[in-house]
Amino acid sequence: MIRSFLILALAALVIPTSGTTQTLQRIQENNQLNLGYRIDAAPMSYVLDTGEPAGYTPLICVRVAQAITNHLKLENLQVQFVPVDASDRFEKVVNGDVDIHCGASTITMERRALVDFSIPTFVDGASLLLQKDAPEQFEDLAGKMLGVRSNTTTETALLNSLNSSDVVANVVRFSEHAAGMKAMESGEIDAYFADQSILVGLYANSPMASEFKMSTDILTVEKQGLAIARGDTEFRMVVDQALSKLYASGEIQKIRGEAIPNLQPGVALQAMYMLAPILD
Repeated sequence: MIRSFLILALAALVIPTSGTTQTLQRIQENNQLNLGYRIDAAPMSYVLDTGEPAGYTPLICVRVAQAITNHLKLENLQVQFVPVDASDRFEKVVNGDVDIHCGASTITMERRALVDFSIPTFVDGASLLLQKDAPEQFEDLAGKMLGVRSNTTTETALLNSLNSSDVVANVVRFSEHAAGMKAMESGEIDAYFADQSILVGLYANSPMASEFKMSTDILTVEKQGLAIARGDTEFRMVVDQALSKLYASGEIQKIRGEAIPNLQPGVALQAMYMLAPILD
């Protein structure tokens, strides 16, 4: 699906140009746009069995790529999706290995010390997957085996919640969500924590889905955005204008429905659609 979008004639997204600097200059000189994406954060960003990128954020980045091409007036811009990991995704933006990170990235002040973010593209929250008959009160997790992906904001949120609630539990860290889900299916852990959107994908695709349930509670409310080079205001303006056009047209909601069909937008996500910047 991603490839088919990239080979289509680029839509006429008219964005005024005022010269190229930093990231835009590099893209123009190399005639290449590199889009980083996570391979293990379905349905937000993942890789298909065919090796092609898929998910909500890569689909958004395809539209942003069209806007960048139009802005630079390049007829044959080469757009390449580059797989990144949770541990090196922002480093690759800083180093210029990728021009935009199109994964599932929560906007935090710590991360903004390294990179800039676009206007929000999604609002998510850390939640958990449980055994079907398990109680849902956080205090009932005391003494349990709790799984979470390492090096994520969800890991931080889980540890903070345990400390603030004086709940003592065993936290098991996984290098990828698939491994955490397998641990749930084998009974090695009692609950798995992740962004709610990611849990939707894990739950829907599990052969043991009938044995589990998703908690209705969230530990955090987290805004996600596209990560770009810090301080590059010209590039960020092009990206934000492209996203604002998606909001104004309602296209971003169609993308969400296509990428995450089982997700019912909550109040925070609905508010994000209404609060997006207005196009002049």
